[in-house]
Amino acid sequence: MLMVKGLVSIFLAGILTENLILSKFLGICAFLGVSKKFNTSMGMSLAVVFVMLIATAVTWPIYMFILLPLGFDYMQTVVFILIIAALVQFIEMSMRKFMPPLYNALGIYLPLITTNCAILGVTMLVIEKTLGPEQYGFVESIVSSLGGGIGFMIAMILFSGIRQKMETADIPNFLKGLPITLIAASLLAVSFLGFQGVVNGMLG
Repeated sequence: MLMVKGLVSIFLAGILTENLILSKFLGICAFLGVSKKFNTSMGMSLAVVFVMLIATAVTWPIYMFILLPLGFDYMQTVVFILIIAALVQFIEMSMRKFMPPLYNALGIYLPLITTNCAILGVTMLVIEKTLGPEQYGFVESIVSSLGGGIGFMIAMILFSGIRQKMETADIPNFLKGLPITLIAASLLAVSFLGFQGVVNGMLG
């Protein structure tokens, strides 16, 4: 029971209080660039969730059982980027063949998943928590990665809805474009701070 409660709290923290975009400010390029339409936001988010899970499942054992024991832990960033790049190539080829409309809609942002700091950030954060006082195991790392991916998706979808509403809103000329977009993103980030009590209550 305690283990399940711990996994739930890790999952919720990844979505709410440790949201990659709204709390840790990772993946901002995709957040601002792809969130104009719901379809592209959802497509990008699903691709990111998939890559995050697979990348964590591959990089965690490679680091813990190969890089760390052999003293090559300083190669962590290079190895993780290579693994993520290979996964993105696989997704890009699959989308091009089976989902051409979504592939065309994502455009340049699909290859950018390779260097999406949200994905690289998750793989490195779970290692940090594995070696830190949290002492994450493989399961906890996967749950944390899943929570981070779902949190990324929720932020993208919410912001997509906000941006679509802003298109018909009466906005002063000096705020149109990037200024109002950044203001809306800031307010969305602040709103997620209210979930801190919920997660802390579960941990308590």
